[in-house]
Amino acid sequence: MTTESASTTAKIKSNILIVDDHPFIIQGYKNAITRYQPDNYEFVISEAKDCESAYHVITNPKFSFDIAFLDISMPSYEEKNLFSGEDLAKLILEHMPDCKIIMLTMFTEFLKLKTLIKKVNPRGLIIKNDLTFDELLYAFDKVIKNQVYYSKSILEMLESHDNTIEIDLFDKQILFHLSKGTKSKDLTQYIPISLNAIEVRKLNLKELLNTTNDSDAELVKAAKNKGLIF
Repeated sequence: MTTESASTTAKIKSNILIVDDHPFIIQGYKNAITRYQPDNYEFVISEAKDCESAYHVITNPKFSFDIAFLDISMPSYEEKNLFSGEDLAKLILEHMPDCKIIMLTMFTEFLKLKTLIKKVNPRGLIIKNDLTFDELLYAFDKVIKNQVYYSKSILEMLESHDNTIEIDLFDKQILFHLSKGTKSKDLTQYIPISLNAIEVRKLNLKELLNTTNDSDAELVKAAKNKGLIF
């Protein structure tokens, strides 16, 4: 192929979504992405800073993404029951089932990550403490080639654990609102089940998490320690 013909070869266009509540992290991702095979790819990058802004981008019919970078922990959008990057990943897959999800987190709680893998099955899962510029490029290369990439810490945890705890959406909402200081008697304002059902679920959660007493604060603390809420 001559130099002239090579220069006229059409680049592969790929639409990328980055969601993170830290602007400097978004910029770091953008710097890495734009250095990936610039002669072969043209990347169009969209950004969002929280669950609410991401919701409006994801549900906008004008947008369709090939790859999405999502931080697991970020400001919620309670109106749409979006409390984390996990919820955004599920929303993306509803609207764009072929989108490749890359999830990044500072959290290293095995139970949370194991549940995330089961429910979202991201193409990439990276502990931020494992992340370097070269590592991000390597992960991006794997994912764009339809391969799966888990960072070193993820692989080590998967190899060393075999037990998990799973909770459903209502349990997750109960824990979330309790963590924000909502009183038990007021939870029915946010969760569409009866107060009696909420109390039963709280008792089950306390038993599941082996809390030492009946306080909501202890329940929230135990849930955070297990990585079920942030």
